[in-house]
Amino acid sequence: MVFKRLLGSLGVGGPTVDTVLDPGPVLPGGTLGGQVHLKGGDRDVTIEHIGLELVAHVEAEHDDGEAEGTVVFDRFGAGGSFRLAAGELRSVPFGLTVPWETPITELHGQGLGIVLGVRTDLAVAGAKDKGDIDPLAVRPLPVQEAVLEALGQLGFGFRSADLELGRIGGTGQQLPFYQEIELSPSPQYAHQVNEIELTFLAGPGGLEVVLEADKRGGFFSGGHDTVNRFTVGHHDVEQVDWNAEVDSWIRSLVEHRASYGHGAYDHGAHGHVPHPGGHYGHGDPYAGHGSTPHKDAHGHGDPHHGDGHGHRSGPGMGTAIAAGAAGVAVGVVGGMVAAEVVDEVGDFFEDDDEDDGDDD
Repeated sequence: MVFKRLLGSLGVGGPTVDTVLDPGPVLPGGTLGGQVHLKGGDRDVTIEHIGLELVAHVEAEHDDGEAEGTVVFDRFGAGGSFRLAAGELRSVPFGLTVPWETPITELHGQGLGIVLGVRTDLAVAGAKDKGDIDPLAVRPLPVQEAVLEALGQLGFGFRSADLELGRIGGTGQQLPFYQEIELSPSPQYAHQVNEIELTFLAGPGGLEVVLEADKRGGFFSGGHDTVNRFTVGHHDVEQVDWNAEVDSWIRSLVEHRASYGHGAYDHGAHGHVPHPGGHYGHGDPYAGHGSTPHKDAHGHGDPHHGDGHGHRSGPGMGTAIAAGAAGVAVGVVGGMVAAEVVDEVGDFFEDDDEDDGDDD
């Protein structure tokens, strides 16, 4: 067993901590399990609190350009209020439910370039210290995987994925950021759009799919963006012809001719699988089917049936991601961003090199 980090703010000879997550990726809205391994230092101490934070590497647009940073998007208590003797080894198990909107980081084992992690906080005798960040892998829900695979089979290619700080109005979004998966258009639509951006907003009652098209401009008109929203349920995923369903979404998106110029948004549309309603995130009501989605840059039912590892055949989005993900840069945290930002680190998954001994 390797204990990764000496809790510097607790003094030399203080306890050490190592958080080990259960192997394998977790599903959005699913349970993340693991153990916090503690080793006592050279004296007895009282562990007042063990906390876990879910953190994400996000991008934010502002007047001077773009910034990058890390945002805490959920917190959990894993235990505390016990005595840890000098040299004692103790493991504290935990199981926590990750938010439904937790971004997906991989498809069929191929990384998308999304950086998520779990960080451990330990409070001892009034002093607090933040431990290492352990990488968190998240695989798609069956309905998310079905949509991605259909896009791949329709000829769309994976370009990149990132997390954008802000909210998409007219949706049930709960987290302070959203995931954008950028796709190159299929040959059928390449003359009409430059790029398709895909966002999933999952909830216990279903899934919102937000599609944005960066349209090509003609000789007499400039290009503009169009956004459509579609809602689908978690159940009966295998009974839907997803290629036909998703292709109808793309046609609706591309054929939409807004008279508003730049930034035209279409009203929410319904997918083939009806959304049964319900609540998202931590209980805020779903925004309603007829809302108009728009992106603001400033600013649990059980879908886990099936194993989620892919039941669709043919070359889908997994193949496209394997080919395109190699060039996606991950892991480096830059400047501070809005919302709740945690301290900067050089590499998201590396130990801090700075001396924490003078912190209280």
